[in-house]
Amino acid sequence: MSRSAQATGPTKSFRLIAAQCPGGEPISTSYGPDEVLPIFADDLQPLAVEALDRVVSEASELAELWDETPDGPRWRQIIGGLRAVLAPEPKLQEDSLFDL
Repeated sequence: MSRSAQATGPTKSFRLIAAQCPGGEPISTSYGPDEVLPIFADDLQPLAVEALDRVVSEASELAELWDETPDGPRWRQIIGGLRAVLAPEPKLQEDSLFDL
């Protein structure tokens, strides 16, 4: 994966929030803080999801610019993966509670 698709400034911020969610990838970088980050408030997750949705919307100039590059599809995959961690789809219950 290219560094440009992986390490854009805004993506780093979302990755920090997603790292504290179930299924989030831990952040490890030599450029990160020396101290452990505090636990972020839960209300940051829906705000991050809203921001990600805006970033990939049709009206987004950022998405338009990424789509013009060879890394565009990978960038969208990264954004989609972050969104899936920040707002996972609820799992469907396999067994019914009642017999009909």
